[in-house]
Amino acid sequence: MKIVYDHQIFTQQSYGGISRYFVRLAQGLLALGDQIDVVAPIHLNCYLRDVPNSMVHGFRLKRFPPKTGRLVMLANHYLSNIKLHSLPADILHETYYNAKPVCAGTKGRVITVYDMIHEKYAANFSAKDPAVGNKKIAVSRADHVICISHSTKNDLCSMFGMPDHKVSVVHLGFEKFDALPRAIEPQASLTSPFLLYVGSRGGYKNFERMLRAVALNPALKKSIDVVAFGGGPFNSVEHALIATLGFGPNAVRQVGGGDAVLGGLYARARAFVYPSVYEGFGLPPLEAMAHDCPVVSSNSSSMPEVVGDAGAYFDPLDVQAQSEAIASVVFDETRRNALVAAGRQRLQLFSWERCARETHAVYQKVLIAKDAH
Repeated sequence: MKIVYDHQIFTQQSYGGISRYFVRLAQGLLALGDQIDVVAPIHLNCYLRDVPNSMVHGFRLKRFPPKTGRLVMLANHYLSNIKLHSLPADILHETYYNAKPVCAGTKGRVITVYDMIHEKYAANFSAKDPAVGNKKIAVSRADHVICISHSTKNDLCSMFGMPDHKVSVVHLGFEKFDALPRAIEPQASLTSPFLLYVGSRGGYKNFERMLRAVALNPALKKSIDVVAFGGGPFNSVEHALIATLGFGPNAVRQVGGGDAVLGGLYARARAFVYPSVYEGFGLPPLEAMAHDCPVVSSNSSSMPEVVGDAGAYFDPLDVQAQSEAIASVVFDETRRNALVAAGRQRLQLFSWERCARETHAVYQKVLIAKDAH
């Protein structure tokens, strides 16, 4: 089978969950004997270095000149159409949501929907953000849609009126990161036990309630620090909240870095806390399990589907419930060990190899339906 991925996400992300997904998917499909081409004439993506050069049609820049992102996307759209006419494919898998199709004459067209966050939490985004309109157009022209969780599929079918038979669920795989040697890791100064939070922190990500939950329990607040990985430095509102809640110096800190730094944090954290109100899938809980870090998670959207019985749950809008769930894991070694063991079992349900096999089956389904017509 000949499969092409378009330029969209590779133009937008140097690193990121969606571009990592497509590269891991490409690696898995190559192992199954499929032919994969990534048509990304001018891109930023670093993960593409993990696949053979021969399958990437384009070149990488470390950064685009200021204020040229839109121009680069337009150039990529034009150049991709030219390239794709000389690169016939069985399946064109669109990597994000564009109102204008790349290569309108392709045999089969598939798109992945990662979440319905823009639709459910519109207040978190600019009114000028075209994502919702573009998504509706891109999804409607696809022959088949892949959703990364049943939760996302249910939201998509409900909100966009998609027929059930046109949508398949394919879960993601996960990564285990090699940690840096302890002596040189940036977080070497973390000497107290800590809770780990990963990713952006605003709005539905619910980091504020996590801080309030920790502050609510005097024993937690006194003995357990909070480390937020990624998401950029704390802003003035976050600094003010941390001070208002009475945390001590450096008791709440932000740490940046690459996968090796994150791997070290997962391995050393007392627990990983995932307070998000909504996620389309949620990779961090699986990453935490891969590093034997117990998971404390909200019970909304896709989280129970991913975490299963390997997490301690709470209502993401209930600060008291979150505080109790965290304490029930942090201060109970038997509970921690049980969650770590359950996490090891849970991970057996998720892999990039399985993701590739199930995606390959979706592609085959699309082509069979096309041939039948």
